[in-house]
Amino acid sequence: MSDSDEDFPPFIVMLNYFCRKIRASSRVPRNVSAFNGRNQTLELLQGPDEQFVQVLRLNKECFYRLSSLLTENGLRDTRSIYAHEQLMMFLTIVGHCDTNRHSRFEWRHSGETVSRHFHNVCAHLLALAPRLIGPPDFVNTTSKIENNPNFFPYFQDCIGAMDGTHVPCIVDADLQNVFRNRKGFTMHDARVLRDAQCDQSFRFPHPPSGKYYLVDSGYPNRLGYLAPYRGTNYHLRDRRRQGGDPKKERDIIIACAVLHNFIKMFADDADLFNNGGEEQEDGGDDQYVDPSTQQQNVEEIAMGDLRDYIRDTIWDSEH
Repeated sequence: MSDSDEDFPPFIVMLNYFCRKIRASSRVPRNVSAFNGRNQTLELLQGPDEQFVQVLRLNKECFYRLSSLLTENGLRDTRSIYAHEQLMMFLTIVGHCDTNRHSRFEWRHSGETVSRHFHNVCAHLLALAPRLIGPPDFVNTTSKIENNPNFFPYFQDCIGAMDGTHVPCIVDADLQNVFRNRKGFTMHDARVLRDAQCDQSFRFPHPPSGKYYLVDSGYPNRLGYLAPYRGTNYHLRDRRRQGGDPKKERDIIIACAVLHNFIKMFADDADLFNNGGEEQEDGGDDQYVDPSTQQQNVEEIAMGDLRDYIRDTIWDSEH
């Protein structure tokens, strides 16, 4: 008996004990539905393929491959949640921007359980990043260009495309100005690229001589980076969502990149990546300008000439 209990008669202590027991036994459980996360998992696995793809954004064969790879690398069933269900929760959250509150209802688990397993799957996907995220092929032209007469031979030296995506996140007040441009949005794409190029620890895959990335108008024309003409309508409308912790945002982005590459490797459903939104005007007047140097001016002229050559070649072939 504690010191505080000694101040009360024994029958009051016993009465207090039984009242607590009665209140605990009368609590209504949060999940009163007989349909739980395990039922949801079985329904998806045994249901139509089309429904599976709509919910999880990949087909069943690709899902089983991914689940097997993750379990080989340490993802385990728990007492209440199978590995399949953990992965499904993660896929629905990142595939549909589901909130913790909605996932808690859909999978019949507490918010803490949903969050814990989400970050557990995310960590296992991050561990696959060195195997599934790598530099582009600097030698061979990608089949998407080579097999498309609209792109080949005009873009045969293109090794990839770069486009910035603003990811809202929460940072300390004393650091917020570092991440803003003059319009109040996040640090500009070109500054991020410049930092990645200058910091050798990032091991950024610079294009070799004669090759280039296609970049959006937020980047200047530089050697190896071909930007579009100003005022061109091409950019997909930003999808905004509430911000979060910067490190967690980074980890989720990398995990989604792993998912993207894995699905591209093992799924035949190319349409999964063709759900583009509306287009908008590019942020032309907000282009980040590097400090001008003679070398940068020479590179800009060279890439501008290449852009004009591609334009003229396409025009001549169609007229």
